[in-house]
Amino acid sequence: MTIRTATVVGAGIGGLATALALLRRGWQVEVLERSHDLTEVGAGLSLWPNALRALDALGLADRVHAQALSESRTGVRTSGGQWLARMDGAAHGGAVMIHRAALQSTLAQALPAGVLRTGVRVSRADADGTVVHSEGSCTADLVVGADGLRSVVRQTVWPDAPGPRYAGYTTCRMVTRPVAVDGGGESWGRGERFGYASLPDGRVYCFATVTAPEDGPRIGLEGLRERFGGWHAPIPALLDATDAGAVLQHGIHELPPLRSYTAGRVALVGDAAHAMTPNLGQGACQALEDAVVLADRADASDGLHAYDLLRRPRTQYVARRSRLVGRVAQLSSRGTVALRDGLVRAAPADAFQKSLKPLVDWSPPAREGRRPE
Repeated sequence: MTIRTATVVGAGIGGLATALALLRRGWQVEVLERSHDLTEVGAGLSLWPNALRALDALGLADRVHAQALSESRTGVRTSGGQWLARMDGAAHGGAVMIHRAALQSTLAQALPAGVLRTGVRVSRADADGTVVHSEGSCTADLVVGADGLRSVVRQTVWPDAPGPRYAGYTTCRMVTRPVAVDGGGESWGRGERFGYASLPDGRVYCFATVTAPEDGPRIGLEGLRERFGGWHAPIPALLDATDAGAVLQHGIHELPPLRSYTAGRVALVGDAAHAMTPNLGQGACQALEDAVVLADRADASDGLHAYDLLRRPRTQYVARRSRLVGRVAQLSSRGTVALRDGLVRAAPADAFQKSLKPLVDWSPPAREGRRPE
């Protein structure tokens, strides 16, 4: 039996997960990463039940759970601390919080030696499976573009595809020194949000989202204190426990819907295919789903077409939902914010949890002779 080959471009969560999923199906895989080191820093990550099922299919669920913390009380509050909506963290099987670097490291460590090649910069890919990079070129049965929002694979295989667009707001992310907090969640103001969640080691992952021009100035820790220092507890204490150098600021961009995630021997996964705003915490979750489905379908003669049919509608639906949540959460006029808060507060107690059901009730594809995991 001929061993099929795959070149994965990018060693983020989606790329590493896809490589592992393909290896588990008997593929020969190499991962090309332009950075010399894997350096995911400064961010926490929510893994919803759909992502945990994908990790289970990769054989990593236990390892991830050992490094994660189950989310407890969460929901949405006003800047003054009044609850607008609450959610039980155990709903839908529960979500967990993990540092992004810990998940990336777990995925990388699961790969056999020699699979991951760092310091290799890809300059182009072609639909025939050829990849040109800083150390030469290679041709594979499958090329996986997992190289993020500004994917070189997408730009060279789909030169007419739309590029990223700015969502209208910027986000500061940070991890504090250890702080005792009760639960987590988001708080909404006028054109501003602040969210936080505990990490397993006692530190707290925080983010602050501010409506701003794409080329607006850096906010920094002092700017965050000016904006959020008067919000409800424990937000001021979290800012006090943050080092100035720990604040990472990034404009939020998303990818307009693509007409296809596949062309010839090439398939896109993760942000390269469907970069979305982070408002639902589903970016990495959807990348993990992509990895499992692509590996499940890639062996078939029409496998990439089937992958596209399965993944594109779902991921673009999630992206639309996330975009809408961001628009609502970032409202800034006094009247519309009062209306928004009133409507959210008046919604049925279980409305928030029910709204998540289409997002988290995903399971890996059923294989012949077994039930879905």
